[in-house]
Amino acid sequence: MLEKLTSADTEKSPLAKVEKLTAVKGMNDILPPDSARWEWLEEKVRSLMGRYAYRNIRTPILEHTQLFVRGIGEVTDIVEKEMYSFDDRADKYGDRDHLTMRPENTASVVRAVTEHNLLYDGGKRLYYMGPMFRRERPQRGRYRQFHQIGAEALGFSGPEVDAELILLAAALWKELGLTDWRLEINSLGQPEERAEHRIQLIAHFEQHADALDDEAHRRLYTNPLRILDSKNPAMKAVIESAPRLIDFLGSQSLAHFDGLKAILDANSIQWTVNPRLVRGLDYYNLTVFEFMTDRLGAQGTICAGGRYDYLMEQMGGKAAPAVGWALGVERVLELIREQGETVALSVPDAYAVIPEASNLSVALQTLQALRAAGVSVQMHARLSTEEMGTMKSQFKKADGSGARFALIFGASELAGGCVAVKPLRGDKAEAAQAQTLQPLDNVLAWAHTLRS
Repeated sequence: MLEKLTSADTEKSPLAKVEKLTAVKGMNDILPPDSARWEWLEEKVRSLMGRYAYRNIRTPILEHTQLFVRGIGEVTDIVEKEMYSFDDRADKYGDRDHLTMRPENTASVVRAVTEHNLLYDGGKRLYYMGPMFRRERPQRGRYRQFHQIGAEALGFSGPEVDAELILLAAALWKELGLTDWRLEINSLGQPEERAEHRIQLIAHFEQHADALDDEAHRRLYTNPLRILDSKNPAMKAVIESAPRLIDFLGSQSLAHFDGLKAILDANSIQWTVNPRLVRGLDYYNLTVFEFMTDRLGAQGTICAGGRYDYLMEQMGGKAAPAVGWALGVERVLELIREQGETVALSVPDAYAVIPEASNLSVALQTLQALRAAGVSVQMHARLSTEEMGTMKSQFKKADGSGARFALIFGASELAGGCVAVKPLRGDKAEAAQAQTLQPLDNVLAWAHTLRS
């Protein structure tokens, strides 16, 4: 989107009538200091994934459109309405690839695992972080470019791995200080069980066709299970009276579900069976689950997942069981804000106050030695070709940086081969008395005293 500059703006600019570029609607910049919250969350995730022996996988943002048509399903809202798809430029033979910016990442992970035969030596536990893209109406917690963190366990069939992934998500909430959540679980059974349920479900909704909205009518014969996920209050009664999928499950599906619940109980994870919990993607079977919150309005799901034992074969690979989840980064960060949890933002250990530009060479040499020793240092720099600024203005910036110490590279200090180290936090009188001189020719001897 282009936004015209004001007359005041054009007077300051050497270019007249230049239009200002802005971000695409629903695709947001993440700026400091807010970006530090993202880094904090990502570091928490990396650490936790390592403790659960999950390894990082990174897939391309662009994939062949057919990957998502085949993996997600042609009659899903994502494929029908929301994907960013386009034809690539023709190659020398005139052929064009039809490409899509990934709307989710499970299909991409399965494609990568299949393409590179990652399961040749047994199951794999993988995790990812990155942007996804869907063309939908931007609203709180939902954007056109949004970010997901996901965990996938491929090659494992037992309910203990379903439980492990739920325990992993619950452990992450604890790491992040989140408490206002609840876990809902359900079982979608196996395809043949869903097929029988589907027949009965269609018959039920046909009997109550006058109570269905336009969206439900559209889905009735293509994806009737999704009608159960409708938020239309006018359809609440007809949905609640519909046949429940769990009543169609056979002994093996029920045993898998009971095994999951037993492990969650043993680990003191509270859960609720929601028989209307379904998935919008075609590849799920058996266990499905969602972590919910009431703090984010309509966008109450912060993490969702389940088992998808048939997707590998659907992608052209050898059949293999799999289960996983994905969380919305924007929603999780919003929930952290709503709960009032504080995130410690990174600040430099020290701020370099440099009264004279002629002292920059010695100061930079010292700062490089400190940084090599693991000290975080912010250097005062000129905003123009003018002088460095007054000591008062530099100390004001030093204090605003959050640094614990100021390093003063004044003429008298440098003449003695030293730098003055002044504490910036705590009682000012004590700080003034605590100011010390440190030698420039042996930075490593005192560098550790600056680290927080």
